[in-house]
Amino acid sequence: MKKPSPQPEIVASDSSVVYKNRWMQVREDRIVRASGATGVYGVVEKTDFVVIAAFQDGALHLVEQYRYPVSARYWEFPQGSSHLPGVTAVDLAAAELREETGLAAASMVHVGRLFPSYGFATQAFDVYLATGLSYVGLQLEPEEEGLITRTFSVAAVEQMVIDGTIQDASTVAAFGLLRLKGLV
Repeated sequence: MKKPSPQPEIVASDSSVVYKNRWMQVREDRIVRASGATGVYGVVEKTDFVVIAAFQDGALHLVEQYRYPVSARYWEFPQGSSHLPGVTAVDLAAAELREETGLAAASMVHVGRLFPSYGFATQAFDVYLATGLSYVGLQLEPEEEGLITRTFSVAAVEQMVIDGTIQDASTVAAFGLLRLKGLV
């Protein structure tokens, strides 16, 4: 695992927030590289999120929902974030799984941590494998209106990734990580 350098290769000489709302903040940093060259970075700060692969009896639970920024519905693993202080990633994963699928997991195993866009964003996501599933009831939030949940075989999910049915990068990355580690 790569760790941050003890001596940063790039340092900010000035930073200003250029946009902020409840979900994100965009800042512009004036930077100085190790060579002394200067430049500007635009950085998107967003809360980290979780992605949950709910797996039982050879099947994975996916959700389909309308994604406003791209004006379309897509299949993906359940996922979400929280702005509440003190919420752990594993607790968030359990809450999102229940909200979006109505499932509770007897086991929630951390599979890995990834950065979806570290060239311009601080956000990372943690991947969890949820097993020992039982249905406890949906708890959709208003933002999840119209969400559909369904199970698919691992082979079907793999085909959905191959043929482009699943286009969510965090779902594709999580699925690949799960497959490479031999967990599904």
